[in-house]
Amino acid sequence: MSNHANPDSTPILKNFFSRENLRFNIHNLSYLPRWIIVMMDCAVLMVAFFFTYLLFRGTGLDYIVTTHTALYLSFLFGVNIFFFWLFRTYSGIIRHSSYIDAVKLLFSQMAVLIILLLLNFAFELFYGYKAFLNTALFINMVLSFCGLFMYRVIVKQTFEYYFSEKSDIKLSRTIIYGTDANAISVANALKLESPPRFKIVAFVDKNDQNSSKRMLDLPILILKKKLPTLMRSIGAEGVIIADKSLSKEERLVIVDQCLEFNYKVYIIPLITDWENQKEISQKVKTIQIEDLLERKPIVLDNKSISKQLKDNTILITGAAGSIGSEIVRQVLLYNPKKIIILDQAETPLHHLRLETEVLPTNSKIRTVVGDIRNREAMDRVFRLYRPQVVFHAAAYKHVPLMEENPSQAILTNIGGTKNLADLSCLYKVRKFVMISTDKAVNPSNVMGASKRISEKYVQSLSLKTERKVGEKTTKFITTRFGNVLGSNGSVVPLFTKQIAEGGPITITHPDIIRYFMTIPEACQLVLEAGAMGKGGEIYIFDMGKPVKIIDLARKMIKLAGYVPDKEIKIQIVGLRPGEKLYEELLNDTSKTILTHHEKIMIAEEIQDEFESLHADIESLIDNADFLGNDEIVMKMKKIVPEFKSMNSTFELLDVK
Repeated sequence: MSNHANPDSTPILKNFFSRENLRFNIHNLSYLPRWIIVMMDCAVLMVAFFFTYLLFRGTGLDYIVTTHTALYLSFLFGVNIFFFWLFRTYSGIIRHSSYIDAVKLLFSQMAVLIILLLLNFAFELFYGYKAFLNTALFINMVLSFCGLFMYRVIVKQTFEYYFSEKSDIKLSRTIIYGTDANAISVANALKLESPPRFKIVAFVDKNDQNSSKRMLDLPILILKKKLPTLMRSIGAEGVIIADKSLSKEERLVIVDQCLEFNYKVYIIPLITDWENQKEISQKVKTIQIEDLLERKPIVLDNKSISKQLKDNTILITGAAGSIGSEIVRQVLLYNPKKIIILDQAETPLHHLRLETEVLPTNSKIRTVVGDIRNREAMDRVFRLYRPQVVFHAAAYKHVPLMEENPSQAILTNIGGTKNLADLSCLYKVRKFVMISTDKAVNPSNVMGASKRISEKYVQSLSLKTERKVGEKTTKFITTRFGNVLGSNGSVVPLFTKQIAEGGPITITHPDIIRYFMTIPEACQLVLEAGAMGKGGEIYIFDMGKPVKIIDLARKMIKLAGYVPDKEIKIQIVGLRPGEKLYEELLNDTSKTILTHHEKIMIAEEIQDEFESLHADIESLIDNADFLGNDEIVMKMKKIVPEFKSMNSTFELLDVK
């Protein structure tokens, strides 16, 4: 054999002990078994004992007075292990040790001290002398606690150092807005996040109370100027809003300021689970457009809604749509006896069925594939299930498509509504709630006009049934609101898709504005209006402030981390047929009546006599498949005189 070392072994050993490989090995260490942690704790106890023994030996004093040294040592370690087990000091993961683990160690060592002091007192009582020196025992326990605590701190800091020093990951320099417990919890959670996303560089205090202090070894900055100025001074790239005392208005100001200078903004809900750090870090997310349009939570009259829905059979049409499916989810919360979900779209209906099957509910759920235009099919549904409440959300709603296909708007939006309303009267449904749209107000397109005719029919039917004295009649209620954020056909999903594809974002007009509300908010108000309705009302909802679509687009581009008009272009394509610059919630001749709910009002519309309106609508539906588009629209304009076409070929009909 050669006496020379294998030349290939040196680079292998060097590579094995390299910093990168060492970090990799530490990162992939499994959590140690509990018996190893106990053995490590016992080793610390042994070192603390011998250090105490030598310390007092050097002063000429004996730590152990009794001759039964081995027995004392066995008892000392036995009692320590017992209290380790009692306080479960070994059950925590050392690399994630916290102040709770320190408290457990302190209690265990105090308990050992008390037990051994009692033993020493008993020994002196029965034998006339002490078994050991009380002062030495106290010093031993202090050293034991310090040793047990310090080695946990060293392990924890070692792991944090190696995990935070990854040269191949560029962390986003971020500040945390807030200095309360919520902010501290977020910071701790993000420090332990793996893989890490943020490098927290500072906290921001809006109250100017902690300017000379530090928190988690990070500076606390005072907000004397605008937040972007402060962020620029320390090289921060983003901010996490964690201050639970901020009002909605203050939060929006911060977001607008940061987006103006292309800083990233993150939010996190109020932290309630202080132990689950991983869950907290996962909740830190980029602020969404829904968060910016969010309003105060809606307070519902749950008692009134429950009285209408609980233990009743509820029919929901258009149940597979964005509005219909949310109504299904919210209605289920009120424990109806049975809920019938009806739609003609097979695949979305199937997905909703799979979703509802796993929900914890005692309500029976029946899925019906059906077309509301088919009177016979709808009759079978009413005859079989006998619903007490109907939520009618089925409709064609895309303005350009209905402008090109007015006959389909007639057959579905008007004919389908008429079928359901008539059958509700026939089968004595208690309440019929129709979901309409702000496009029905002073309509400028076929879709809006078709919804307005549906409103008029339902309202006139309600007027007719009211005249039947002593007879149980159906109460017809209409709800009218604007664009629903994130619903099918909304601009938000469209803009999101266009941004993901690199742009451009297409906008029909730079001055176009719309009202927005979230899907859950709209559906909550539908349930509330349905519960308070006495019959014949058209309820309109408080939609908040109108939003300029081009401003919405710019905010969404900035939220996605791009620069508007540079990285993502905004393209003006012109108004679509039938599209308005702005939508209204009231006709020119209408007035509003306040209700007990601050977000719901009643529109006072001029009601048409049932007989004349019924004849016109019957004629419109019967001839929808045979008349030309111009003739259909002319008939619609006769029923709805305020229907004035805009940006459409049908504008010529208004001149005549």
